Amino acid sequence: MHLLVHLRCLSLFAAAQKMLRGTLSLLWQSLGSFSCWLSGALFLLPRRRSFQDGRARDAAAGVVPVSVNYHFTRQCNYKCGFCFHTAKNSFVLPLREAKRGLAMLKEAGMEKINFSGGEPFLQERGDFVGKLVQFCKQELKLPSVSIVSNGSMIKERWFKRYGEYLDILAVSCDSFDEEVNVLIGRGQGKKNHIENLHKLRKWCRDYAVAFKLNSVINRFNVEEDMNEQIKALNPVRWKVFQCLLIEGENTGEDALREAEKFLISDEEFEHFLDRHREISCLVPESNQKMRDSYLILDEYMRFLNCTNGRKEPSKSILDVGVENAISFSGFDEKMFLKRGGKYVWTKADMALECYKKV
Repeated sequence: MHLLVHLRCLSLFAAAQKMLRGTLSLLWQSLGSFSCWLSGALFLLPRRRSFQDGRARDAAAGVVPVSVNYHFTRQCNYKCGFCFHTAKNSFVLPLREAKRGLAMLKEAGMEKINFSGGEPFLQERGDFVGKLVQFCKQELKLPSVSIVSNGSMIKERWFKRYGEYLDILAVSCDSFDEEVNVLIGRGQGKKNHIENLHKLRKWCRDYAVAFKLNSVINRFNVEEDMNEQIKALNPVRWKVFQCLLIEGENTGEDALREAEKFLISDEEFEHFLDRHREISCLVPESNQKMRDSYLILDEYMRFLNCTNGRKEPSKSILDVGVENAISFSGFDEKMFLKRGGKYVWTKADMALECYKKV
């Protein structure tokens, strides 16, 4: 009797085992199908996202960094209300690391470097940028080395020491009315921005440096007539920018500036350009031309992508290399060429007045 019960139990156990194996098999097949579907879905989602959000990155892939703007400091002694690279920190790369990055850019095809800020002459009273300028011209043999400055910190001794290595000095001047400069934020106590501008123009002539002007056209200067003053200064180029908003820099909750009150319309900008159409060295840059046509490196040597209206940084070229970092820059090479980004930028090739006297 006990034997029959035992055999029946074994039979039932075997049947249960078989049923369980069947159920587990079906469940495993279902899980396998779900796993394949999930893997496919996860694979497709990033690809779709990279197609939509990464179009600028794809366009910038393979770009040669012919002309680069290195904003190595954010610190500035002026408080321009429309500034779109504000003093969010005081970080500056050590000189050795900055030189390493510049050498990497030269290896990747860089022909022109422009040092900017902030105010480049604040760091070590100009010696820091002077050493970078000398390195780029003397050791890297770059065809063109330039600086953008507000001009307030530059002394003649700097030209005596570093002038031979500098191709272009661009000085920012938005108005020839000193009261307007103060309204904009280019006031510095008793110093006169216009008087200093003419002094710098003379030093550039004396030390064989091409003199360039940069002006941001905004609500406070859009009606100004600058023809007479520009002709008297006779710069090799006069860059005229339309005031531009950059989220997180001069607009938005985490911005240090509120540039909305400086904004002008496209039509107002065009009227200003039309008023100065006889100035042959004028190079206009509307918001459309500016936004994606510059290769900008920040203080950490990260390319800044302005495609979405704010500065989104890549990883540093010091960590991932130039080619990898530049693919995230959003750089529009066609617009760079369209706005005249490639020009005669070596002072040896320019018809400078100082060379004519020699």
